[in-house]
Amino acid sequence: MGLREQVNTTLRQAMKSKDATRLSTLRLINAAIKDHDIAARGGVAGDGGVSDKEILDILGKMTRQRHESARIYEEGGRLELAERERMEIAIIAEFLPRQLDETEILEAVELTIKQTNASSIRDMGKIMGLLKVKYTGQMDFGVVGSIVKKKLT
Repeated sequence: MGLREQVNTTLRQAMKSKDATRLSTLRLINAAIKDHDIAARGGVAGDGGVSDKEILDILGKMTRQRHESARIYEEGGRLELAERERMEIAIIAEFLPRQLDETEILEAVELTIKQTNASSIRDMGKIMGLLKVKYTGQMDFGVVGSIVKKKLT
């Protein structure tokens, strides 16, 4: 079952259980996927919409946005709104692959550097591209970029 079907199945379950927070978050996920489907219509006619990889990218972006919002709400003293953002993050995370911890990220970066024989900062794009293909949704590439930069300089 693809991610789109998982989201829809979970959405139906949330409707049946009348879980308002879960339902609203799942509807936001569905809306984001449909927005990308509409944007992608310029491509092949009759296309089934965005792929699971693209859905993972959408979910990752939604998670990053909510982390940032929660941080801003905390700084502003709006703890109830920050908590709501964290609840949405937890719901979105159900559809994301397991996040790699710091040691696993370091190992993946070092392995990719060795595989590509990267020696300078000029190779950063190649390394980041390979990491994004292999570890989509499993690591925060904003953090990974700084790690790669440190390793290459």
